[in-house]
Amino acid sequence: MRNYKQVFETLHKEVGKAIVGQKELIEQIMIAILCDGNALLEGYPGLAKTLAVKTLSQIMDLKFSRIQNTPDLMPSDITGTYIIEETAGKRNFKFQPGPVFANIVLADEINRATPKTQSALLEAMQEKQVTVGNSTFKLDLPFFVLATQNPIEQEGTYPLPEAQADRFLLKIKVGYPNESEEKEIVDMYAFNRDEPRLKVLLNKNHLLSLQTLTRQVPIANDIKQRAIRIVLATRESKDIIQYGASPRASIGLVLASKAKALINGRNHVSMDDVNTMAYPVLRHRIILNFEAERKGINQDAAIKEVISKVR
Repeated sequence: MRNYKQVFETLHKEVGKAIVGQKELIEQIMIAILCDGNALLEGYPGLAKTLAVKTLSQIMDLKFSRIQNTPDLMPSDITGTYIIEETAGKRNFKFQPGPVFANIVLADEINRATPKTQSALLEAMQEKQVTVGNSTFKLDLPFFVLATQNPIEQEGTYPLPEAQADRFLLKIKVGYPNESEEKEIVDMYAFNRDEPRLKVLLNKNHLLSLQTLTRQVPIANDIKQRAIRIVLATRESKDIIQYGASPRASIGLVLASKAKALINGRNHVSMDDVNTMAYPVLRHRIILNFEAERKGINQDAAIKEVISKVR
């Protein structure tokens, strides 16, 4: 397992050629990829969310596509559509694949798209396939949707329905850099510079093997039981949480903890892995009640309270 730690440290170093800091963001995107899951990135504009996803796709030699979500975006703009093609005087319908036919799909500002368009991504995220008309097309594996949303400017947006938010393994909060990191960013981008030359460190086959390996990371029964109890506690903490997380959260928490252990070169899951991953796994799956909102308690504070209750 230590060898894998070396792989991920090299990957972080390579990402550092284009992105300053944001170690937690990169690690959590990698955790989602190792778990064969999708991730929702939330942060203010200009925090390198798009650049992080694009850089990772280059380093892992994956086909990357970007969907800029707007209220007038149609489902066929994502999935693709049939076009009429004329050959030798005959007209045939030919399927023109949309941007969803890639390995990493960046759905930028997903909450700007209408619910009908958002749901076009649902089948791709869950079933790894797309249905257009009467035909179903399999997507090339590995396949991930990494969606971004902006916590400000809520006018003209369509909040993700709970059923769709639940399809995302992690909700990753992207924070501001500190002063020294910001200085480094300015030095890197405010002067003449060439585009960084990124090395390819992984490919599709490596990733598929790492996904299999992630599921094989051992987890002790008491730690697995605690992960399940944390999820159950979100349903029982009626004083602050109106609706708790689904069993999908229990699967996600155990899997994400395994991926975190693998990335850090450990051959078993620790209690810290579970505590750390509880935040990105649960923050989009719980709905706070009016009392919690009145007191100014946010999702992360509620999760912290839930974790402290579970021994």
